[in-house]
Amino acid sequence: MASVADEAFYQLGSNLKVPLRLHKNNRQRLCNCLKARDDVKSGSVILLQGGETQCRYSSDRELLFRQESYFHWAFGVLEPDVFGTIDVDTGKAELFFPKLHPDYAVWMGKLEDKDHFKAKYEVDDCHWVCEMPRVLFDKNPSEVLTLRGKNTDSDTIHPEATFDGIEKFKVNNTSLFPEMSECRVFKSAEEIEVLRHANKISSEAHRELMRRIEPGMHEFQMESIFHDYCYRNGGMRWLAYTGICACGPSGAVLHYGHAGAANNQPIRDGDLCLFDLGAEYYCYTSDITTTFPANGKFTEKQKVIYNAVLDANRSVFKACKPGVSWLEMHYLAERTILTHLKNNGIIVGDLDDMMDCRFGAVFMPHGLGHFLGIDVHDVAGYPKGGTERILKPGLKSLRTTRALDAGMVITIEPGCYFIESQLDAAFANPKHAKFMVKERIDEYRGSGGVRIEDTVTITETGIENLTDVPRTVEEIEKFMADARKGQ
Repeated sequence: MASVADEAFYQLGSNLKVPLRLHKNNRQRLCNCLKARDDVKSGSVILLQGGETQCRYSSDRELLFRQESYFHWAFGVLEPDVFGTIDVDTGKAELFFPKLHPDYAVWMGKLEDKDHFKAKYEVDDCHWVCEMPRVLFDKNPSEVLTLRGKNTDSDTIHPEATFDGIEKFKVNNTSLFPEMSECRVFKSAEEIEVLRHANKISSEAHRELMRRIEPGMHEFQMESIFHDYCYRNGGMRWLAYTGICACGPSGAVLHYGHAGAANNQPIRDGDLCLFDLGAEYYCYTSDITTTFPANGKFTEKQKVIYNAVLDANRSVFKACKPGVSWLEMHYLAERTILTHLKNNGIIVGDLDDMMDCRFGAVFMPHGLGHFLGIDVHDVAGYPKGGTERILKPGLKSLRTTRALDAGMVITIEPGCYFIESQLDAAFANPKHAKFMVKERIDEYRGSGGVRIEDTVTITETGIENLTDVPRTVEEIEKFMADARKGQ
């Protein structure tokens, strides 16, 4: 953090300066929403608890700290073990930092005072955590609003702030979560600027993979190149999620890259490579998937599947605008892919019948995309009182079915995969088997899959695509050929 002309900002290296007013504006948006609720009393104070220092299992090996997302949205604080309050009526913000023993200076460097943190984060006041019960008591809040609610992606309950003595206050733990989550759905202009940076650098890193890939390398080397590029050129220390560097058959594993399949396979000549990688800057994330041939040249069979997915991706691009149902966008992508498969003799039959029996989920078992922001799978996909999750194949994996609106940031990531278990189950299901041309589908077994993912923000009239990578077959082949020529 630094300041120029009395305005504090975050910056790593020479990368994007993020003004701390971003968080002040977020807090004001939140207070305005809370003041409009009948169940929030005048004189209420929000109490938020930041992320805590964590060690690896029972050791003293501290894990690299990354701030809890709601707390970052409100304050932008980089340090662990911090609390924050916001006066709903006035927007006044105060932070509470742990008071460290002087001996910590040996290990942690200079121990800053409260005035340092007040200036660093542009809040109204700062205190030590040990002072929090007294400071809060002096405020005499009508209610203390704490953050508790279910994340509809993880299905886990967000733990509310707590401290010794909180039982002396009247606590309201139901009003804050829905409002704060909904505020996070709609990004401010300052937030979108940070997301642009994260996606710009991640896009450049995907281009770097296209330049440097060679058959004989290993998948983990691609992951390493991506992370190095983002950190070295964009100040992005964190990847936004576990990277997927899947080549050949691994491309049919939707969350490849996990500990049991850790991007550890060799890349073969002729493999189609699916790289789902994103990094984050100042906790704001990116999410991009590119699919391209390891040797720089698509086969005719690969072109069929790639063009089907690209057409689905671009069809959704053209249709997205405020008021459009995300569920309908999923249907559009699914129908587009099925149309290509039918036109190429891989499946047969009536498209409406395929849609009715959820046949498309055989080839695209995941949802079309997800909100993105401080979390790569951002919050409030299914807010209380909103649209419900549809428990049918493919649709149950949709992370939202809401209507789009300006200010939302969402990924568009259709895919088509040849997953052995999915294909075997479909052949065993008479409702699906009648559509499948076995000899053609068998040609694609073991080939993996294709996913094309872009991050977009919804504007008043359509979308702004934050992703910038070669997408058509011709663009990819030319880019990779030029890279091999040193152009």
